[in-house]
Amino acid sequence: MTKSRLGKQSQNRGFTLVELLVSLAVIGVLLALLLPAVQAARETARRMQCRNQLRQLGLALHNHESAYGALPSNGWGWNWVGEPDRGVGLKQPGGWIYQILPLIERNDLRQIGAGLPDTDRRIALGDLNQQNIPLLRCPTRPAPDLSTGFGYINAETRKTIARTDYATNAGDFYYVDPGGPSSLQEGDDKSFVWPDTSLVNGVCYMRSQVRWAEVLDGLSNTYLVGEKRVATDRYAAHGDAGYDQSPFVGADVDIHRWTELPPYPDSAVAERTRFGSAHLGAFNMGLCDGSVRQISYSIDDKVFRQGGSRNGNEANGELP
Repeated sequence: MTKSRLGKQSQNRGFTLVELLVSLAVIGVLLALLLPAVQAARETARRMQCRNQLRQLGLALHNHESAYGALPSNGWGWNWVGEPDRGVGLKQPGGWIYQILPLIERNDLRQIGAGLPDTDRRIALGDLNQQNIPLLRCPTRPAPDLSTGFGYINAETRKTIARTDYATNAGDFYYVDPGGPSSLQEGDDKSFVWPDTSLVNGVCYMRSQVRWAEVLDGLSNTYLVGEKRVATDRYAAHGDAGYDQSPFVGADVDIHRWTELPPYPDSAVAERTRFGSAHLGAFNMGLCDGSVRQISYSIDDKVFRQGGSRNGNEANGELP
């Protein structure tokens, strides 16, 4: 009996230190091989979510064109946010995001400040600027929900404001967005001189009223709304002029971009007019036909510019 017990004890001995170290090394190698695959799968899921969000925004823009006969006017300028009692069109200081709020099931935000006297409305619109909308945020970009903000003509100043990662296509002819008029009365005055946008060939820019019938190059060949490039060292701080405004602002590089320059991934260099994203290799762009495609950062410059123009008579065929 004693010998039998001793034999069993010797057969059931534990791991040696060497065996344990070898096992840990094997597990470490397997984890090192598995981690990139897990990260790639997560990024694929984030990219797909981003595409779906752009598809929803594109659908809302389509519904706006159907309901009002034109895409949103995109507002008065970066000194302004949306006015709840001014509907849509040329009298609306807020841009495309503010104007499609009811079409993305956020009419609650669209009604903030409605019917209030001026002082109370300014307070309410200051609060509006802090309202983050997940639909407007790319899940890949590691930015906080809020950024340092500043004041607007028709809204109180807040220390923080919400932001957006998406912008409409203003075309390949760049113009400087002014701040807009100094008051609602001045903006309504027919004698007020607005910037000349007659050469702008995008689909949504300052006080535009573009109809699908005016997209002469074809809906499948013209960009509608896509991801915008952001400076990586400004993710969490004020300083990127294309990433420091409320989503509900009027015409500004925060809510529309140009195809004058080719797309570029996020980097430490601030270039406020470009499309781009935090995704590697390509960014997502919604087209006027309702589709969403991945556009490579290595796309030919000429082809990319043509995608921004609605009426250039380009013969580039279907965009890649």
